[in-house]
Amino acid sequence: MLPFKLVYSDAYYLPIGAHVFPAEKYRRIRDRLLSTGVAARDDFIEPQPATDQDILLVHRPEYVQKLKSGTLTPREEMEMEIPYSRELVEAFWLAAGGSILAAQLSLSNKVSISIGGGFHHAFPDHGEGFCMIHDVAVAIRRLQRDDRIRTAMTLDCDVHQGNGTAAIFAGTRTASSLLPSVSSTSLARREDAPVGGKMRQAHAGDVFTISLHQHNNYPLWKPPSSIDVDLPDGIGDDDYLAWLDNALSSGLRQFEPDLLCYIAGADPYREDQLGGLSLTIEGLKRRDELVFRVARTRGIPIMVTFAGGYARDVEDTVTIHTNTILAAKAAE
Repeated sequence: MLPFKLVYSDAYYLPIGAHVFPAEKYRRIRDRLLSTGVAARDDFIEPQPATDQDILLVHRPEYVQKLKSGTLTPREEMEMEIPYSRELVEAFWLAAGGSILAAQLSLSNKVSISIGGGFHHAFPDHGEGFCMIHDVAVAIRRLQRDDRIRTAMTLDCDVHQGNGTAAIFAGTRTASSLLPSVSSTSLARREDAPVGGKMRQAHAGDVFTISLHQHNNYPLWKPPSSIDVDLPDGIGDDDYLAWLDNALSSGLRQFEPDLLCYIAGADPYREDQLGGLSLTIEGLKRRDELVFRVARTRGIPIMVTFAGGYARDVEDTVTIHTNTILAAKAAE
C-alpha cells in the first residue's frame, strides 16, 4: 500500500478521437500500477468535478459560458487543438476537481498525485495546446480561497513552456520586476553551473512559477514565468538535472511556498514526438527523485499532475509516469 493517495477516474479519458495526445494513458498507468503491485485498489481515490464557482476563480465568465453552452468560435476551437464536445468539457471539469483533491490531500499526506491534469496551456479566456481549463491554477486558487494555503509554487517540467500558468499568475508580480537574462556565460563562474540554456527571472507575489522547457518549441510566445529555463535542443540527462537543481534552488531561496505543484510532463523524453530534448527514461526518474527529495527535505507538501507525453510507443509514456509514482514512494 502506498503512503499517499492517487487521484484517478476512468472519466479522466479525453474523448478526442484519433489524436497525438494518448488519452488512454491514464487508464494504462492505473492498470500498470495494479498489475505490478506498486499500488493496491485502496490507494486510488475518485475525484468529483470542480464546480463552476471553482473554475471561475481562474477563468473568465464569458469563456466558461462558451464552454458550457458549446458556443466557441471556430478560431477558439482551433487554438485548443482538440475537438469540442460536451463530454470533453465534463472531462476537464473532472480533471480540475482531481487537482483540487490532490492539492487538499497533499496538505495532510505531504504527497498526492493526480493521474491526469497539468493542462498548463489554458488561459483565463481561452484554451490552447490540448488544454481547455487550467486545473492546477484552479486548485491553487481554491485552496487559497479556503485559507488552506497562502502561497504556492508551480514547477513545470513539461517540454513545452507553461504559458497559461505564467499568464494567469503574472498579476501577482510587479510589472517592473523582470530581471535581465542570466546566460550560461555568467553562470559559468559557478563550479556547478550547467551548460547550455538560459534562465530568466521575475519576482513573484503569492504564486511563484518555474518552467523548464525546450526553447525552440511550442508555444511561440512565452510569457515570463518567475523563472524560465530556456533549454537548447537535444539537452541530455545531466545538463537538464543541473538546470533543474539550479532553478529549484534559486526559486526556494527567493520564495517560501505552502504548496509545491509539480507538473511532471513525460515529453522531455528523447523519443517524444512533440519534443526535442534527449532525456532517457532513467534521467526522467532522476528528475522526479530530485523534486521529491527537495520537497521532503524542506517539508513542503507536493501535489503532482502528469501533463504531456507523446512517445512513439505509448508504453514508454506509461513507464515514465509510473516512475514518477515510484520516485514519490521511494522518497517517503
